[in-house]
Amino acid sequence: MKHWFQAIRSSWHHGLTLLWLSIIAMQWVSYTVPFWLQETTVSVALTLLAVTAIEIIFPFKRVYRIVLEGAAVVLIVYNVIISYGIYIPDPLLPAFLDRLPGIAVSMIPYIWFALGAWALLLVSAWWVNGKARILMFIAANITAFAALDSFTTAVMWQEVAWTVFAGMGWLVTRHLRNFQLHYPRGWTYMLRYPMKVALNIAIIFSLVILAGVNMPGVRPTLTDPYTAWQKWNGNSVSSRPSSGSGDAASGGSAANGTTSGYSLNDDNLGGGFNFDYSPVMQVTSDLRTYMRGEIRSVYSGKGWTDDDTSGRGPHNEVQVGEPLERAAASKTETRTLKQTVKLLGGNSYPVLFGGYSISGVDSVDGQEQSSGLSWRSKDSELLWNPGGKTRAYPQTYVVTSEVPIVPLQELSKQTFEQLYGNRDIDPQYLQLPDNYPERVSALAKEITARAQTPYEKTILLQQYLQASFPYTNQPDTSRARSKDMVESFLFEIKEGYCDYYSTALVTMARSLDIPARWVKGYAPGEQAEIPDSVMLQQGAAGYVNNNYTITNADAHSWAEIYFGDYGWVPVEATPGFDVPVLTQSEQDNPDQPEVEVEEPEELEPAAAGQTDKSSGFHPGTWAVAGAAAVLLLWITFLIWQRRLSLRFLITRMRLGGQPSPAQKVVAETERWVRYMRRKGMLKKEHETLRESVARWSVERPQAAGSLAALLKMFERANYSPEVIEDKDWHSVYTEALRLRKSMKSGK
Repeated sequence: MKHWFQAIRSSWHHGLTLLWLSIIAMQWVSYTVPFWLQETTVSVALTLLAVTAIEIIFPFKRVYRIVLEGAAVVLIVYNVIISYGIYIPDPLLPAFLDRLPGIAVSMIPYIWFALGAWALLLVSAWWVNGKARILMFIAANITAFAALDSFTTAVMWQEVAWTVFAGMGWLVTRHLRNFQLHYPRGWTYMLRYPMKVALNIAIIFSLVILAGVNMPGVRPTLTDPYTAWQKWNGNSVSSRPSSGSGDAASGGSAANGTTSGYSLNDDNLGGGFNFDYSPVMQVTSDLRTYMRGEIRSVYSGKGWTDDDTSGRGPHNEVQVGEPLERAAASKTETRTLKQTVKLLGGNSYPVLFGGYSISGVDSVDGQEQSSGLSWRSKDSELLWNPGGKTRAYPQTYVVTSEVPIVPLQELSKQTFEQLYGNRDIDPQYLQLPDNYPERVSALAKEITARAQTPYEKTILLQQYLQASFPYTNQPDTSRARSKDMVESFLFEIKEGYCDYYSTALVTMARSLDIPARWVKGYAPGEQAEIPDSVMLQQGAAGYVNNNYTITNADAHSWAEIYFGDYGWVPVEATPGFDVPVLTQSEQDNPDQPEVEVEEPEELEPAAAGQTDKSSGFHPGTWAVAGAAAVLLLWITFLIWQRRLSLRFLITRMRLGGQPSPAQKVVAETERWVRYMRRKGMLKKEHETLRESVARWSVERPQAAGSLAALLKMFERANYSPEVIEDKDWHSVYTEALRLRKSMKSGK
């Protein structure tokens, strides 16, 4: 153990170098999240962390470390393909050796990425071994991130910040290593006082962090190169929110550089994103409707955790042309709609999209058969490839959907008992976390207090959310204090995009015992513009433009509310969006309640106290708070270190210069005399200090010795021709402390 610890100490610089390198490497992994498969990203990230840990913890011969790291990489990739269902063990092959060929085939696409990351990490640690190369390496990474930020839709400032941080740490590490090699005696001395070095480094980093955070924002003077390039090519660069809420599944809540699109992870919603208008699909249909994708039901307080496509409930394999069983809605009529979908972006998804709800699949890639389809009737989800086999996602498919036409006037009169009295409601549609904020439930009850039926309560919640909070794709999440996403949206951030509105509507409805679920997919998209000449030529033939282009910016989320025999009804809570039924823009329903938009009343202090208990920081806020704490401690230490010189600041200002030792004694005497006055020992106007001290000594005999010593030092400084030195006023300061102690103890 002793030799192992000594080996770690001797290789400290190598371990820190790998730590800084892995931080920079993780920024590139972060950038690849929208492009790589999730299992590839996880494999590479875990490989980087494992290799760094092994290099630091096991500072033995390189050949041993290589073997250990190689085994770790293989084990990581193996566990990833098992966890993500890429490899499913064949029950007919119980022996591991028999399964090995299948495992190897499944690992091949991912093992190369992991091995490449391993090799790049170690090669970089070996080659970047001097100050000049470190600076060149950091500059190259920052330049690359800046280029991506300027010429793509990605926002890379967070990656640049972490790279600068790692670069500073790397340079400090290299400087300390050079100091150790060239000045071994100084290094030995410095090791005796490591806190001095650590504190100075922490102070420098804290100053840099706080300076960066408080730097004023300035609008760019020059046009962004990406925007200029797009305009030069005749393309428009829009930032309007009307074409989509953007990141309906921006599961990376706070990741800067996130762009709109359909995500596979909804565990941690929120944050901001940039609009990406890259085309995703083209839909041919005679009715514009939302393209429904997946359902989420389990809310954690941060997002929706039931991401496992296969594990959300039973599903059955279906064939093209086979009717799909749908949940009964006996009191709701539907309109049959056929949709032809052509994929444009080359992406893969766990579901096929279609209008709510799909009743059948007519063809896949032009064929009337397919082996990759499954249907979950409970949630009306058309799954693609749920077994995880290597099937290519269809490039074209045709589906038939049934769009509900709900009798809103009739529904608005249905009571809780009429809708749910004789039904077993699945508890997952009423699920809320145990720590769901009480003041959110209280707000939902306050908004819907005058409504009687589930429909009326739902529409009041919808109207309140649409009218009370402005839409933005860049909400100010720095205002968030609560750990619960909905609570922070309603009471702190007070702005957002579709994920905020839809999650708030679902959970608030559930708090009122109204079954609800969260849905994500795509908004209808935009109709392609047809030149006037073509319209004139085709007008006589009855030409109808029924092609709609959906982009990543159209990714969207909304709510579905269960109304018994009326089925699941989609409800739109995001302002500026309009689902075919149950929207605020419905004008043909005279019984639809109206809501007066008011600021929510302040709740009881107890509720506010609960918010304080649940408040939390974001990681970036932790860094700023830590930096501020380090600087505060540093300033406190400086004040304490110079406390004696600061004692005479007022005296120095009054005299217009540095006081002499005798004047310091007089100033210290004035201090302890004021202290005695606070203790009730008043110096009368006609008394000299000697007379006052004599009287005080009788009243407080326990302090007589200190009072006599202080009087002697004062008279010596004020009346004696002797030379007074600095040690004399220090004696007064020390004796005054002793006086205070005796006065407090009473002895």
